[in-house]
Amino acid sequence: MTVYILNLRVFWPLVTCLCTAMLFFHQTILKGQESDPDGCSEKGTGTLSLLKFVLPILLCYFLIKYCSSPQGRGRGRERELPEIPHRQGPTRRELLESYYERQVRLSPHVLGHSKAHVAKLVSELVRAGRAEIPPESTLAFRGDFVQIGSAYEEHKVSSPDCFDILVPLRLPRGLKLDSRCSPMGEGELGGGPPLCSLETPRKSEWARQHQTFVESFLSEEGRGDAYWLSPAPVLRWFYPTVQRCLGAIRYPFEQRCYITLSLTEDRVLLRLNPRSDYVCCHISMGIRLIPAFHLGDRAYLVAQPKTEAAGGKQGALWAVYFPKQEQKLLGWLKGRLPVNSCHLKCLQILKAMRELSGQVLDSKGAAEWRAVLSSYAIKTAWLRLLLTSAPESWEERHLVERMEDLLRCLRDALHSRQLGHLFLGGHPGLLPDFLSLPKPLKDAPPSNLMAGFDPSSLDLVSARLAYSWTHLHRLIRLGRSQRDSVGSGVRCKHLESK
Repeated sequence: MTVYILNLRVFWPLVTCLCTAMLFFHQTILKGQESDPDGCSEKGTGTLSLLKFVLPILLCYFLIKYCSSPQGRGRGRERELPEIPHRQGPTRRELLESYYERQVRLSPHVLGHSKAHVAKLVSELVRAGRAEIPPESTLAFRGDFVQIGSAYEEHKVSSPDCFDILVPLRLPRGLKLDSRCSPMGEGELGGGPPLCSLETPRKSEWARQHQTFVESFLSEEGRGDAYWLSPAPVLRWFYPTVQRCLGAIRYPFEQRCYITLSLTEDRVLLRLNPRSDYVCCHISMGIRLIPAFHLGDRAYLVAQPKTEAAGGKQGALWAVYFPKQEQKLLGWLKGRLPVNSCHLKCLQILKAMRELSGQVLDSKGAAEWRAVLSSYAIKTAWLRLLLTSAPESWEERHLVERMEDLLRCLRDALHSRQLGHLFLGGHPGLLPDFLSLPKPLKDAPPSNLMAGFDPSSLDLVSARLAYSWTHLHRLIRLGRSQRDSVGSGVRCKHLESK
């Protein structure tokens, strides 16, 4: 039933005008009736008519003034407030839940189809390049692959269009490489992601007998008495090898999708574009194939991106990846947390918020924003919070509180210029005992993920992060949708690199 409320600020002026008009017409009629035949009225009658005209106006004026006074408004409000419900905007939790369902949440069905197709293609690819016995003086595929990244850790955002695959390589038969690890190669930055070098003595018998391999893959950077295995020649060998293997197995797959292979800087990228419904929603996918060397205890060395390893000694260093340790840790944490835990939702929303905020920045600001708030830095802060908080505090009803805690952890790290690497951050008691590290890394110095960034940039990112959280509703409304009509979502980071 519709209820109409009387607006006194409109009603009383309207009544005053109406009464004044009626009085005016009344006096005009009386004036015509009481006038003399010669057209002149008596003076007493005119004065009385003027008083009759003024008194109603004064009465209405005082009545309107009373209704507009605090006393008059107060009495009316006491009756009106219980009857008029006050409509508010969505709460912060409602906003997060709505944004997660519409823009962030990934369909497990679509993700399962995509991962299955990627696994089938990559397994055939590496099997085609596998060497039954170690090669004599070149590299070879080991025959297996390691799935890494958010798509395999259940915190992928929006669409399963990007996949990272490690492809372990075999060294030539008889070649022994020693690994030496340090934060950013003991350079001027004094920290950063852990990097390692792979060395072999220059005067070794193997090096003298295999000069072709030495000239093709090894360099003389670093110490004068050792050769270093550099990532650049490994990548140059890796791309044509993948191309040759793809040519051997591509025919059955190209009946359902177009397959292209490209080399962009340090990225060997497989692009899959559908011909038919081989996966739901016709999703185009990018698969980054990453050559890697096994370091021990399921840790791997991979080529360092050129933006971080710029020339000189840095160009011969390898980054350390811990994919199996991270996946095992996530499985252990999942077993400790409540069934209705919001821990994955918090990480996904924060990564999506980073993308939204980066859309309004220029190219330079967006690149700096993503470099500081890298996915690995965000995941490290998130894992540290999970390891140091009570499991029951991650129930679904605490979503907003845990989001605020995660943002606070990140801002504290930005202000202190310190975010320790999860496995090499100098806090061994933080991790459960069942996680083991390779022997070369057990004595490595602590690594700081915030090292190497300009302090003013960290302060700017911290301020921008606080602004993004406060004005998230505006960013959601003004930002570009992370899902398009076919569900392809945010452009794959690998596809954007081309």
